[in-house]
Amino acid sequence: MRIVLAIAALLALHAGNAAAQAYPSKPIRFIVPFPAGGLIDIYGRSAAKAISDALGQPVVVENRPGAGGTMGADAIAKAAPDGYTIGLPTISSLGIAPHMFAKLPYDSLKDFTPITNVCIAVGAIVAHPSFPANNVRELIALAKANPGKINYASPGVGTIVHLGVEHFAVLAGIKLNHVPYKGAMPALTDLLAGIVPLSGDASLTAAIPNVRSGKLKVIAVTSRHRSPLPSEAGTIAEAGFPDFDISTWFDMVGPAGMPADIVAKLHGAAVKGLREREVTERFTAIGAEVIGDTPEQFTKTIRDEVVRWGPVVKAAGVKAE
Repeated sequence: MRIVLAIAALLALHAGNAAAQAYPSKPIRFIVPFPAGGLIDIYGRSAAKAISDALGQPVVVENRPGAGGTMGADAIAKAAPDGYTIGLPTISSLGIAPHMFAKLPYDSLKDFTPITNVCIAVGAIVAHPSFPANNVRELIALAKANPGKINYASPGVGTIVHLGVEHFAVLAGIKLNHVPYKGAMPALTDLLAGIVPLSGDASLTAAIPNVRSGKLKVIAVTSRHRSPLPSEAGTIAEAGFPDFDISTWFDMVGPAGMPADIVAKLHGAAVKGLREREVTERFTAIGAEVIGDTPEQFTKTIRDEVVRWGPVVKAAGVKAE
C-alpha cells in the first residue's frame, strides 16, 4: 500500500511539474480595471505586450472599469488561480479601497497573489489656462477666499487622484468641491473644455502634451521630487508641506493561491520585458519609472500602503458613494 501511495505521489508531482513547464499553453487574460484609452490602460497594454513577448503567448487585455477600479480588481480576485488571469489593479483599489468601502468584495491582503510592481508614476494638480492660480500658494489663497466654490475633477470616488487632492486640502486647511468622473479621459475632456477648472492627475502622461501646447498648466507635482517632464513645476512639498509625497503605483497580481512556479515564471517574464531598453524608455517618456520588484517586496508595499491610507481617508472624511 505504501508503495502504491508513493508511486501516486510521484505521478502527481510529475504531472504538476509537467503542467508548470507547459505554462502558458494558451492566451493569458490581463484585466485592466479602468476604461480603454486612459492612463492605466496605456500602462496595462505596455506590460501585457512585454509579458507576451517574453512568454511567446498572446496576452489579451480586458478592460473592466467601475467603482474606482474595484470591479476589475474583484474580477481578478475571483478568477481561477491557474495563471491564465492576471491584472493591473492600482493603489486605489488595493491600498485605498479597504478604507472607503464598508463591504469591499475582496481582501487586498488575502485575495491576491502579488507578482510585481510594474511602475510608479508622478502625479500632479493641473488646471485650465483660465484658472487664476498658477502655483500651490496661489491656489490655497484662492480657495480660502472662495471656500467650497472651486471644483476639481477626478477619475472617480476613492481613486488616488481624489484622495490625493483631499489629503492636500486637509493639510492646507481649504475646501475644494469634488466632481467625480467615470475615468481619466472624461475628466480630462471637461478640463480641456474649461467645464471644470482644476483636476488631479495620477500621472503626467495625459497632461504633458496639453501643457506643452498651452491647453493646460501644472499647478504642482504631487511627488516629493520634481518631474523632469515639466521641470519648472514645483512640488507641494516645496510649498510648505515637506511630508507630502503621493505617487501612483501600478501593480501586477493574480488571484490568491497561484502555484509558486507559475508566479515565478510570470514574474521573470514581466521583469525581463519591462527592463528591455525600448520598454523602459517608453515608460520614462510618459512619466513613469519601471520597478519590477519581487513578489515578496511588492507584498510588503501593499501592506504598507493599506496602513498608510487609513488615516488619510479618515481625515478627509471620504466614503464611497
